[in-house]
Parts: sequence; structure tokens; C-alpha cells
Amino acid sequence: MIPGPFSYHRPATVADAVKLLSTLGDDARPLAGGHSLVPMMKLRLATPEHLVDLHGVPGLKGIVRDGDKIVIGAMTTQHELLASEEIAKSIPILHEAALLIADPQVRYRGTVGGNVANGDPGNDMPALMMTLGATYRLEGPDGSREVAAADYYQGAYFTAIEPGELLTAVSVPVPRAGHGHAYEKLKRKVGDYATAAAAVVLTMANGKVASCAIGLTNLHETPLLATDAAKAVIGTSLDAATLKKAAAAAQAIMSPAADARGPVEYRKHVGGIMVTRALQRAASRAK
Repeated sequence: MIPGPFSYHRPATVADAVKLLSTLGDDARPLAGGHSLVPMMKLRLATPEHLVDLHGVPGLKGIVRDGDKIVIGAMTTQHELLASEEIAKSIPILHEAALLIADPQVRYRGTVGGNVANGDPGNDMPALMMTLGATYRLEGPDGSREVAAADYYQGAYFTAIEPGELLTAVSVPVPRAGHGHAYEKLKRKVGDYATAAAAVVLTMANGKVASCAIGLTNLHETPLLATDAAKAVIGTSLDAATLKKAAAAAQAIMSPAADARGPVEYRKHVGGIMVTRALQRAASRAK
């Protein structure tokens, strides 16, 4: 439970951090909240020779309204997300989901950027960001670029980030006024990853679903957008037959691992239940 030896770096600017990551290459890892990286280092599953601590970079933190988007700095903690009136008012599903991440001690340290950046399929924020149509700002030696959350995740712990790049901010479009939302998460105990979880953001018109997006957490090696399931509910009043059809469409793309949280069929079964519950609760909130 003791990490291997490493050199410690604390840059003062984003440019300094990018330069360090570019120069040191694959031997370096950025350190945000550390809740994923440090345990892996203690188990010697990760043995970086250099840690680039981002806590000395003030420009990486904050929540700002920019027109019809909310920009969240990568080093913003889950606790700060929960304390934000702007988030609670404009994107309440982020507030709801953050409350389900681990426990208060972890949320005081864990960051939004750390949760979305490393491609851990068990993290809650990636599927939410895909559901919301978010984009990630990546800064590297050749400048900055924007990558849609839906295009960022390519495999378990494998993402679109290039060597030397740093995820510095998350830009989230503000959902339409009157939208309904829900994040349903089944977990074995407080602090655990989801056995299965589903995020829904939708709008209603004349008692029927006008638009819908559904994201799935920890039901594949990457977070998923259940596009067929979302299409199945458009134009319906979410009757029992429609809910069953949507759950089946979502289950069709699930491919969870069999682990301590249960066998594959069980996890797919409860994944369908999470989709059904999230759709019903989101619809009940829509205005």
C-alpha cells in the first residue's frame, strides 16, 4: 500500500502544466483530486515517475455562466458543484448526481475534471455529460481544442486526450426551461460505484415526450448514450408498453462486466429498471 518513488511538480499556470506533461511524456500523470490515481499508485497498478499537481493553478477552478452554457473549471470539486446556486438552478441533474458520488469527504476533494477525464467506466459524471451534450476543453502544446463528451470515451481508461494534453474545463449547454431530469443509481453501499445507473433529460409538450436523452453509467466499458431508447419514447406519454420498449432498447447496448456487483444478466436487468425509473421521474418534473 505504499506508492513507488516519483518526482513531484507543482506548476503555477496551465501553460506550465502542459509544458511539464509534454516534456515528461508517458512517465507523468496530472494530479487533481487523486481519488482514482493515488489508490492505483498504492496498489502499484500505476507507477508514474512524475506527478504534476494541479492545485497550484488558479485558472482551473470555478463555475461561470457564458450565454447559454455553464463552464466548469476542471479543478472544481464536487462539493463546490453542490454549493453552486447556478448549477442547482440551471442544470439540477448535476447537483442531484453529485450528491450520489461517494461521500462528503470524497466530494470535498474529488474534482469534476478528474471524474470525467480518465475514462473510468464507473464514474458518474461522464454519462451525465454525454446526456447533456457537454464538451471538454483540452489544452496541449499545440493549443486548445474542444471535444464532445460523446466522442471522448473510446474504451475503459482510454480516451481522446493526446499525450501532453490537459482537460481544463467542461462546457455544458443549459437545458431548456421546464425540462425534466433524473439520475437513478443503484449501488451496494454508500461510496460505491454504481451497479447500474441511468441519466435522463427530457421535455414534454401536451402530455407527450418532445425530446429526450438517456445516458448509462457502469454498464459497458465506456459510458453510453442510449439513443434508440430515447427515440422510443418520443411522441409518447410514457405508457407501460413504451417504458418496457425503452428499457429493452437500453439493455440491448449494455455489456457490463460480471463482478462483485453481480453477474451480467442481473446488472442488465437492474440497468433497465434504472432507465424506467429515471424516465418516469424526469417526466414528473417536466413543466
